[in-house]
Amino acid sequence: MFKHYSISIALGLTVLLSACATQQFDLAPVNDAKPSFNENQTFWVGGIGQETSVDGAKACGDASKVARVETMQTAGNIGLTILTLGIYSPRQLAITCTP
Repeated sequence: MFKHYSISIALGLTVLLSACATQQFDLAPVNDAKPSFNENQTFWVGGIGQETSVDGAKACGDASKVARVETMQTAGNIGLTILTLGIYSPRQLAITCTP
């Protein structure tokens, strides 16, 4: 009984800690460029009814230089969300600019 229980816990933790979510919007080819702007965003209670805004034109110097906008929920972010029972739900934002 204990063996099956520990295997279930190990499998559940593996699935949980390997999870991530990414939303990516490509506006121009980036050719493996690194993000020029990174920001951690804080959301409460799963982000219900909340929104944050970042001006890509200010981050890149001009709106025509924005190549990619990406939001990510890493395994660490998901772990914090689970640890706080969904009260604190961090996300990361990255903006890649063209040269």
